[in-house]
Amino acid sequence: MIDRASVLGRPWMSVTLVMAGIYNLLFGTWVVLFPNHIFEVLDMEPPLYGFMWQCVGMIVGVYGIGYLVASRKPLQHWPIVLVGLLGKIFGPIGFLQTAIAGDIPWSFGWMIISNDLIWWIPFTGILVASYQTRRSAARNP
Repeated sequence: MIDRASVLGRPWMSVTLVMAGIYNLLFGTWVVLFPNHIFEVLDMEPPLYGFMWQCVGMIVGVYGIGYLVASRKPLQHWPIVLVGLLGKIFGPIGFLQTAIAGDIPWSFGWMIISNDLIWWIPFTGILVASYQTRRSAARNP
């Protein structure tokens, strides 16, 4: 018999995903509605094709919806968490490549902390717990 915790996960997992969902929805909305604001704050030229930055905001917001859905049953909705973690790994890699090439100032990287890095540990924890739960259930049907 599968216990309730093995499906729902631990409370911190749901709280983490709700926080990530709300953060992503707020950040995405900010970027869509005020696409040049971050560039003004960082004293940068706004991008030539601002609609592309707005598309990034839209994608971030959609991730937020996914995290809110996953928060109901984090261990069951591990694929959403995995896709989110991959985005949060590839985002900083892309930033580093762009900053090293000199195409974007290093100051733009402050967003990497709140958008990506702070989520690595809890998202990884959810994925590890999901894997362990599934492995345990397979051993003890």
